[in-house]
Amino acid sequence: GEIIETPIISNFKEGLTVLEYFNSTHGARKGLADTALKTANSGYLTRRLVDVSQDCVVIEDDCGTERGMEMRAIIQGGSTIASLGERILGRTTLEDVVDKDGNVIAPVGTLLDEAAVAKIEDAEVQAVKIRSPLVCEATLGVCGKCYGRDLARGTPVNIGEAVGVIAAQSIGEPGTQLTMRTFHIGGAAQVNEQSNAEAISDGTIEYRDMETIVDQRGRRLALSRSGEIAVIDSEGRERASHKLPYGAQIMHKNGEKVKKGDRIAEWDPFTMPLITEKNGVVKYQDLVDTKTLAEQVDEATGIAQRVVIEYRAAGRGKKEDLQPRLTLLDDASGEAARYLLAVGTMISVDDGQEVQAGDILARVTREASKTRDITGGLPRVAELFEARIPKDNAVIAKISGRIEFVKDYKAKRKIAIVPEEGDPIEYLIPKSKVLEVQEGDQVKRGDALISGSPNPHDILDVMGVEALAEYLVAEIQEVYRLQGVKINDKHIEVIVRQMLQKVEITSGGDTTLLPGEQLDYLEMMEYNAKLPKNGVPAEGRPVLLGITKASLQTRSFVSAASFQETTRVLTEASVQGKVDSLMGLKENVIVGRLIPAGTGAAMNRVRVTASSKDAALRAAMRAANPDLIAPASAADEHAAELAQGPEAAMGDDPLGKVQGEDFTTDDVAVLDRPDGEGEE
Repeated sequence: GEIIETPIISNFKEGLTVLEYFNSTHGARKGLADTALKTANSGYLTRRLVDVSQDCVVIEDDCGTERGMEMRAIIQGGSTIASLGERILGRTTLEDVVDKDGNVIAPVGTLLDEAAVAKIEDAEVQAVKIRSPLVCEATLGVCGKCYGRDLARGTPVNIGEAVGVIAAQSIGEPGTQLTMRTFHIGGAAQVNEQSNAEAISDGTIEYRDMETIVDQRGRRLALSRSGEIAVIDSEGRERASHKLPYGAQIMHKNGEKVKKGDRIAEWDPFTMPLITEKNGVVKYQDLVDTKTLAEQVDEATGIAQRVVIEYRAAGRGKKEDLQPRLTLLDDASGEAARYLLAVGTMISVDDGQEVQAGDILARVTREASKTRDITGGLPRVAELFEARIPKDNAVIAKISGRIEFVKDYKAKRKIAIVPEEGDPIEYLIPKSKVLEVQEGDQVKRGDALISGSPNPHDILDVMGVEALAEYLVAEIQEVYRLQGVKINDKHIEVIVRQMLQKVEITSGGDTTLLPGEQLDYLEMMEYNAKLPKNGVPAEGRPVLLGITKASLQTRSFVSAASFQETTRVLTEASVQGKVDSLMGLKENVIVGRLIPAGTGAAMNRVRVTASSKDAALRAAMRAANPDLIAPASAADEHAAELAQGPEAAMGDDPLGKVQGEDFTTDDVAVLDRPDGEGEE
């Protein structure tokens, strides 16, 4: 995918040189081959998406949920990528949208059209809470309010609209426009790393969880890893908040006024400093020349630097356990602080040097986090929808607390997060990975301990459904945005909803379910509904399944069998004696019924209404004449038969009289018997 240095400067009429001719044909052939592969791959993605979401249909107008998602504008590197208006157009509000004076611009339950969105943008509202298909509480589909506007017509979505299939096709259709392989555009055109934060409006600076230290030169440096700086306008509303990396230089004090465009903070995007918080004398420990320490000359600058290297013991002898670290000694307490150094750290101070608080002891290159596997295009979208665990995945903190280093092993190190109350949680981390935290740091739940691509399953466990949806929507949109394709967020949300329909039982309560069992959320609710009044219901946590796995584990085995691995699905279904209630679209197409979408949804409703009316009629007639009407179920019927005496079999057959005839079936029986003898 690299760009060939020599351009083709002659046309076919003038004639190409050999090299130009070769490059031209090579490029053309590569393009054709790529297109051929791409269509197949893109088509398969679309098929998997359709299969996972086909049974998602709008089934009611309003599910009445209190949950929703908070939408903000997407800002990256100081420029707005997607404005708030674009993101909330055609959605339903979850709460009243109010301006800074407290006037309601859009009341709760409004479908935001272009006019309402313009009003909201003019009032400079920062965040709007909206309904989302992701948290819709409708059981066998989604409701119209959570889905919002039908994007094809610009009207509120109709009941019976097959929104799942629409979502799948909207995501799959631009798949052919995405690049198949990753084209690295050489050199300088790579991601220009963000290295500063600017104020997007006038306001006041507010620190949040932000510890700072002022060094000898008077620069204010950020010491917290999870701190934020917010800009608050004169009405007291937050206009922007910036997460600053450790060691960023902050330009303003807490509470200082800033003008629009002022620089708030800046940092080096490529290295992460190690800053001392105390005064003292530096002491090298286990930093042995040629074993754990090496001088490397930087080719670009020609400056020699001391770098920590990995220590490999020669020979069979017992390996020395070396832990390269810097310790700070002060007069009062002896050892004031110690800093463990990872492999690849560049040391900026000498052994025995005096340092002041705020000095930089060492630097770690942020290279590791920068080369996040840049799989672009189709493979990246497929990777996200399949919920695969990334190669170098980030480790995120499951709880908030203080970092403690517990123990070192050969290749790993054990660290623990100690919360204010409760038990600590331990992590084993390979020594080759650069830790984002030092001993004694405070971390918030969800902070990265090791940088990298986060594992979506971790995000779901630690941060919850909304955070996971936000992550997936942002990452998938990123891929399409680079190709200049616009997809509405709600399509991705519908697919993510389908990926989250399973739960893992955490406690069985009084049901027969076992902890660790995976089943549909609906099935769990059915089990809970069968409990007696004061029974303890089962509880579960949502589980994220990739689209292929989710399709194969739907409740309908007909749909799963027609997707992939037919023999396996059918044998499992027959062994377990599964019943398919034909709820989705696919099953009904296969057995040749009307699909429960579009006008078929109305038919379905008629069918349901009719059967419920029948049941009501039967109940009423049974109340009026208990002998006449047949009982509701086979079991009832059997019980009724047993309850009746032997004489119940005699007498007139209620169905025996045929119109126009004056004798009953009993008369026939008498005519048949010549001697007219009685019943046995």
